[in-house]
Amino acid sequence: MSGRPSARGSRAGRAGWLLRRVRDVVGAGQERGSAVVEFVVLGTLLLVPVVYLVLCVSRLQAASFAVEGAAREAARVVAGPGGAAASAADADAVVSLALADQGFDREAARLQVRCEATPCASPDALVEATVTLDVVLPGVPALVAGVVPASVEVRASGSASGDRFAVSG
Repeated sequence: MSGRPSARGSRAGRAGWLLRRVRDVVGAGQERGSAVVEFVVLGTLLLVPVVYLVLCVSRLQAASFAVEGAAREAARVVAGPGGAAASAADADAVVSLALADQGFDREAARLQVRCEATPCASPDALVEATVTLDVVLPGVPALVAGVVPASVEVRASGSASGDRFAVSG
C-alpha cells in the first residue's frame, strides 16, 4: 500500500489522504509558538496607546481638580474680610497652593477675579474667580507640538458672596 487511495476507495479515504498530503506540504508543525509571539506583539501594540490615553486623562483630571479648588478658594478669600491688597495676595497664594497640590506650576495658570461691588468684600456682594490652566500633554515631542496642539486649556469658576454681617470700614 503506497498511502494512496485505490480507485475504488471511498470519499472519506480520499479526503483523509488529501488532508495528510496538505499537512506534509505546508508543514503544520513549523508554526509552533507563533501564537505566543502574535499575542505579545498585538498586546504591546494595543497596550501602548491605552497607557498613553490613561496618562493624558489622569493629567487632565488632576488639572480639573486643581483649577476647581483654586477658583473656589480664591473667590472665598477675596470675598472675606481684609483689604484689597491682602485679599489679592492671599488669592494668589491659594491658587499657587491648589495647583502645587496637583503638581502644576503657578506660571501656567491665570487668575481672573470679578467683583459685583467695590470693595469686593462688601456685604452680599458676589465675587467670581476664574482660574485657567494650560495643561501640556505628556510625551509630546517639540517637533509635533509645533504642528499639532499639544496642550489643553482647563478652566473653572468659583463664586462666593461677601459676609452679610461684616462690619464695613
